[in-house]
Amino acid sequence: MSIILSAAAATVPTAYGQRFKAVGNGGLPTLQNAGKSSSRWVGKLPAVRADLSASDSEESRNVAVPQEVIPSSTSSSRPWSNKIMGSALAAALTISQALAPFPESFAEFWSVPRAEAVLYSPDTKVPRSAEVALRRAIPAVNPSMKKMQEALEDIFYLLRIPQRKPYGTMESDVKKALQLVKDDKDAILAAVPDNLKERGQELYNQLTGPGGLGKMLEAIADKDADKVSIRLANSLETISELEIIQAPGLAFLVPPGYQEYPRLTGRATVQMKLEKGDGSAFTVAAGGGPQKTAELEIVLDGYSAPLTAGNFADLVLKGKYDNVKFRTGEQSLLCDDQGEGVGNPVPLEILPAGEFQPLYQTTLDVQDGEIPVLPLSVYGAVAMAHNVQAEDFSSPSQFFFYLYEKRNAGLGGLAFDEGQFSVFGYVTKGKELLSQLKTGDIIKSATLVSGQDRLVLPSSTS
Repeated sequence: MSIILSAAAATVPTAYGQRFKAVGNGGLPTLQNAGKSSSRWVGKLPAVRADLSASDSEESRNVAVPQEVIPSSTSSSRPWSNKIMGSALAAALTISQALAPFPESFAEFWSVPRAEAVLYSPDTKVPRSAEVALRRAIPAVNPSMKKMQEALEDIFYLLRIPQRKPYGTMESDVKKALQLVKDDKDAILAAVPDNLKERGQELYNQLTGPGGLGKMLEAIADKDADKVSIRLANSLETISELEIIQAPGLAFLVPPGYQEYPRLTGRATVQMKLEKGDGSAFTVAAGGGPQKTAELEIVLDGYSAPLTAGNFADLVLKGKYDNVKFRTGEQSLLCDDQGEGVGNPVPLEILPAGEFQPLYQTTLDVQDGEIPVLPLSVYGAVAMAHNVQAEDFSSPSQFFFYLYEKRNAGLGGLAFDEGQFSVFGYVTKGKELLSQLKTGDIIKSATLVSGQDRLVLPSSTS
């Protein structure tokens, strides 16, 4: 039996109810107190517990539950004096009281709920890039494809280990993925629509052929982390494309009350042409010197936010964002369209991780473990501002780019406004332009370059 000391520094309560809100004059989303300040302390007192095994149980890691450590017998071959016996008994009682459980109400007050640890754990596996978030948001039509994706994504975390990278574990993950894709070939290709069979076969061959997962195994054998990373990214990109062509549309039905809204039943891409309001130039990643105009691309995800993405795509088609200016904030770029009267308010729409369909007209409580499939905590996240009249609705047309910075987030890397907005896509090209945009800069044009075939318009709006 060993005594294990577990301690976590207690910290002060933090309000997670702050949120952006579209102001009536089309200005920046402003921080509003939503009245959801946490009354719980994050952190717990140093605790002592008796452990009977080498590994902690799930419960013991979350709430320290001390157990009494008392000898089962107190036999002795020599007589004890009353004084010695009294001292021993006092010592035993002192130890017993020190190890006795706290009152239940006291433990509830000081302990960190298991779900709340999501916000503060540095190991939280929340997508850290637009590519990862969009990949994970694709519906799983074929279970083997999703298992293969998860096995390969684990390698990303293994590559972060600074020294003695576990190449043996990486090799096992790749072999597992390769076995899955070979064993389930018929089911994987059967899920591809007839008009895309040829492309599906090409993608399958890329995974199983000489330049696919086999090349990654060679890089692992050479212990070349850079090559492993490159080939891993290529394989996951191939998996994403194969999963997208397998997904025919939404995996759920839009609730009857929301049928009158435009909806996007898959992915779409919007291209924006930007111009500096003061006539200055952009610096683009592709090089070529300063440029008066620059372009960025946004991928809209209708799988997770069909109404919000559909409304945005519809407004793009109607030219509502052409010649619209930006207004900047500390962590956002708001489309300053002065347009609360443009379009109809869309219900707040957020798909929690692990759920089958989005929740409507409600926010998520990150402290209770609710994490959105499309997190705000990604640089270049695109979300709708809140409606000025109703907090459970998004603005009809005002959107913003979120400029995520880890230094302004919780220890788990989540933004303090996580779960409060309808995120519907991410900037995938031209992200370097976001930091260059200032108040008065202009969206010269916004064009829906792909995905119009996935946009369903009600008869009243078509």
